Amino acid sequence: MKSHTLLSKWRINRVREQGYFQMSDQQISDLAFGNRFAFILCSSFLIVGVVTTNIPILTAMLMVAIGGFILPFHPFDYIYNNLLAKSLGKPKLPKRSDQLKFACTLATIFILTTIYMFSQGFITIGYITGAVLCAVATTVSTTDLCIPSLIYNALFLEKKKSMTQ
Repeated sequence: MKSHTLLSKWRINRVREQGYFQMSDQQISDLAFGNRFAFILCSSFLIVGVVTTNIPILTAMLMVAIGGFILPFHPFDYIYNNLLAKSLGKPKLPKRSDQLKFACTLATIFILTTIYMFSQGFITIGYITGAVLCAVATTVSTTDLCIPSLIYNALFLEKKKSMTQ
């Protein structure tokens, strides 16, 4: 079931920053696509929703983002784990980390803001907030660099480290 192909050290470190600190390089490499799967779907739907100023699509993505911080797994992880992992010969994804739940919380705020701006006729501001959201989601889905995870680690993990030393 394991691929024995390792990601580059850079990618492994980017995924590890998303809360997978206890996993080996091989484990991270084996779940890399599955980890990106939710981000790929989210960024795709968000881009369509923002470009078309489509409030129903953005509202659906708002529900997905809320599910991402409430549920143990991201909503799209259920699709990956139950439909794709076995057919791809990959392990199922573990429960989402605090870093990724934090990312979903920030996404919720940005999606709400974008929906509000579009619904109130502030299209330019809606495009700006939506573009920031889409850029962050696309960055993690293409490079594994999750800016909200970096923010979470800087705010919360660094404080924990300094408190335990």
